[in-house]
Amino acid sequence: MEKTVSTMLKNYHVSEAAHAFISRQHGFFIDNIFTAEDRKERLNQIEPSTGGFLSSMPAGNIKDIDAAVEAARRSFDNGWGQLTPAERERIMNRMADLIEEHADILAEIETINNGKAIEACKIMDIAGSAEVLRYFAGWATKIHGDTRSVSTEFPHWAMTIKEPIGVVGAIVPWNWPLNMAMWKLAAALATGCTMVIKPAEATPLSLLYFCELCVKAGMPPGTLNVVTGEGKVVGRYLAAHSGINKLSFTGSTDVGRAVYKEASQSLIPATMELGGKSPMLVFEDADFDAVAMAARYSIFLCAGQVCSAGSRLLVERKALPKMLSVLKEMVDGFKVCPGLDPECDIGPVISESAMHRIHKYIETGLEEGCELIAGGVSQSEHGFFVQPTILLANNDGMTVVQEEIFGPVLVIVPFDEEEEGIKSANNSQYGLGASVWTKDITRALNIVKRLESGTVWVNTHDAADPAMPFGGCKNSGFGKDLGPEQLDHYLKTKAVWVAL
Repeated sequence: MEKTVSTMLKNYHVSEAAHAFISRQHGFFIDNIFTAEDRKERLNQIEPSTGGFLSSMPAGNIKDIDAAVEAARRSFDNGWGQLTPAERERIMNRMADLIEEHADILAEIETINNGKAIEACKIMDIAGSAEVLRYFAGWATKIHGDTRSVSTEFPHWAMTIKEPIGVVGAIVPWNWPLNMAMWKLAAALATGCTMVIKPAEATPLSLLYFCELCVKAGMPPGTLNVVTGEGKVVGRYLAAHSGINKLSFTGSTDVGRAVYKEASQSLIPATMELGGKSPMLVFEDADFDAVAMAARYSIFLCAGQVCSAGSRLLVERKALPKMLSVLKEMVDGFKVCPGLDPECDIGPVISESAMHRIHKYIETGLEEGCELIAGGVSQSEHGFFVQPTILLANNDGMTVVQEEIFGPVLVIVPFDEEEEGIKSANNSQYGLGASVWTKDITRALNIVKRLESGTVWVNTHDAADPAMPFGGCKNSGFGKDLGPEQLDHYLKTKAVWVAL
């Protein structure tokens, strides 16, 4: 590793285990074996706090995906797919146990690879992954069909059977590398499916470390397979592969369209969790400190690289001065630094190109007439840091209001009447998340029904639990991750008729 990266790891006392794992030559994970470590065609991972070289992964090809799909099919036919529900539950719980035992190492790996603040990473990414596995492990023994009363000329006994759909292909994003993988994997394993995952090129490390834990947990070979590589090669091929029975994708709307087009050619059912520009609708009677805290953990904590982040703050004009004051005081006190710093509020964004793109959005907002409340464009000697920024827009048609910036940029739009606020909230191509802030619960619940969004929070934002489904509408995609609703995407229903 480059000196800048090595110095950072030393300064923050990174564990020997995490350092050793990051430093070694990595390969694919297929059939419970790491392979292709010596492949010459490789993709480099860049550490976002320093901009230095971190590690490299083999650049997969279509033959690698074929091998992974074949391994997953073997496990579905003769391995994981043949275990009893109770056996699946026990192994999944052991996986969760091992995540918790290795939590500090996983958090270090995730933070170094992704840049996010480590203390939040431990809670949200790592502990959250274990919780998702435990939740769906409990479902493994509770999947069932129904008997039906039918009206036929001759008597019949009728029932439905729920069966695993088969081999699942998953493409996961770089902003929540391990956690999003668990959002795909846990439901699949609970139902008896097997999986091939293509991680993001920039952030594969935590998932590969988890693969080692899966072997320790007793997972049959071929149950989980991971192939690294470019999306335009391995992602595109996996999405259309005739050997998979379902595709689950999380990523940007533009990439999602391309992926879905590939899957549709082979009539592969897909769930798509895409981009967002989530509104936070704030009324005069709201708790402004609570709104600010929600913004902190939504749009700022992970440097704004969250699909459901409350990036549009729609504020009743009478409350605007107070809201701006509370937000500015909070943002001015943020510590922007490497994610390994235990006091980090905002770490770097994922890449140099992302940093420049976010800066360009800020410049565009100012050129179109936004008022700069806090932050703005900043450069650092090392790494990809963006100052937490607040822009006050004068209308909801501005570029920074309509387009997903995916950075620590909060755009505020004032409104005068309730109807205007609701209309502004719905004036978006996206429909992933939204929140309403008011002490008037009747008003809040009436607005909930009118917001075009897959999730609506009241006096909170980005609250999550494995028991609650997550997914959007409009250009934010379709289908659900988490909750009992996700199980339906990994199961097929068979109707059975018996003549009596």
